[in-house]
Amino acid sequence: MNVWRNKVIFITGANGFLGSHLVKRSLSHGAKVIVLIKEDISFSLFKIEKIGNKSKIYKGDLLNNKLINSIFRDNRIDVCFHMGAQTIVGIANNSPVATFKSNIEGTWNMLEAARAFGVKAMVVASSDKAYGEHKKLPYKEEAPLIALHPYDASKTCADILSRTYANIYRLPVVVTRCANVYGPGDSNFSRIIPDTCHALIKGKNPIIRSDGTPLRDYVFVNDVVDAYFLLAKSLLERKINFGEAFNFGVDNPISVIKLVKMMLKISGNTVLSPKILGKGKLKGEIDKQYLSSAKAKRILGWEPQHSLQEGLEITYNWYRDHL
Repeated sequence: MNVWRNKVIFITGANGFLGSHLVKRSLSHGAKVIVLIKEDISFSLFKIEKIGNKSKIYKGDLLNNKLINSIFRDNRIDVCFHMGAQTIVGIANNSPVATFKSNIEGTWNMLEAARAFGVKAMVVASSDKAYGEHKKLPYKEEAPLIALHPYDASKTCADILSRTYANIYRLPVVVTRCANVYGPGDSNFSRIIPDTCHALIKGKNPIIRSDGTPLRDYVFVNDVVDAYFLLAKSLLERKINFGEAFNFGVDNPISVIKLVKMMLKISGNTVLSPKILGKGKLKGEIDKQYLSSAKAKRILGWEPQHSLQEGLEITYNWYRDHL
């Protein structure tokens, strides 16, 4: 039985990387899709595959409280995936107030509208960055949120606000804390995987801005989409507690230099080599960070279906076809 057919699904940040994939999956399930986008992004899955043509599109800002309320009021939303945010760490470091407004005020506008007009299930994108920096790895959901950098702090606040609305107002909302999400359609070329794909396809040496040693976990976008729909279904069926947080990763951290060398091998290029610019970890970023997904496996039955090798091959081939 297709539980999603004719469900009204509202997705913010819908032409962003993960948002585009959520729209695509929602449409494939036969849902009625409502999207909010702030501005056009030419190099996005949303634009390239014209998936917006089958959605009801609102253009505007998360800070426009009147607009957010009207979307909930006029469309009788069943499920909301709140993805809209300022997601670039460098921008957050340079413009913290704008990031705080988008990621914190934007989130409380969404939560308040969902509370006022009713929503049956809401999934809010937090981040592994919300944990801040801990010596004990991998991070588990019960670890304290101690972020001390602007982007990280904005996600911590959005995370706490979401769980507060679940606790006090019984809003059916959960939060996701994902490892680094990668895959086809990511237009943020400040991220290591799309930037490396771009360099290799253009015949340039890939650039590593740190010393290559930072450890991260990378999870394929389709596996994350699976996670979001599992969470929403579990909320609709009241099988999980409101206000829960879930980690999603592959539990297999890899250094930046090993990741880039892996991509070099996938590309088949034997001439190019990584160009390391840094002499340590990047300012404003955490050196070692990866997650335990044991809770998601235990409660949701979620496991990643793509190895890093498989996911990188799919991703590289997509960029090769579209760049």
